[in-house]
Amino acid sequence: MHNPLKQIDTKEIELPETVFIRDIESKVFQSIVLQSLSQIEGVETLEGNLFDSLLGDSLDGIKGIHVDQDQKNHSVNVRVEINVAYGICIPDKAEEVQNKILQEISRLTSLHVGTVHVIFKNLVSPKPKVSIEEMLEKRVKAVKSAPAPSERYDEVF
Repeated sequence: MHNPLKQIDTKEIELPETVFIRDIESKVFQSIVLQSLSQIEGVETLEGNLFDSLLGDSLDGIKGIHVDQDQKNHSVNVRVEINVAYGICIPDKAEEVQNKILQEISRLTSLHVGTVHVIFKNLVSPKPKVSIEEMLEKRVKAVKSAPAPSERYDEVF
């Protein structure tokens, strides 16, 4: 049989360049922002309980964290609405929040951060510092002390 491809010089065949596409969902950016905020004293999310959000209670539509991605310029614009503890210098805290979010998003995604817009929504009373370990310990105790499903069933009947 005659093979027409035998006559073609392989140098004449050009392979198309491979195109790599990477998409990052907004929830990922929201989680990065939450982690960044958890490392900053004196601020909290609008929900007021940063630890519940970090522990995965609800990451669907995190209140007050909005992310716009510009695919053309490979950049991200972030708007964060937070509460700040009374007595904290707001301009200094805004700079700290902006720098932390900028560093973490850039480090973890290699994307350019176009803007970090921080909106202070409310003043809250300062809270004593509680470590994540203490929060986890309290949650574990609460789960262990809760009645087993079979015990709850017996109570109903």
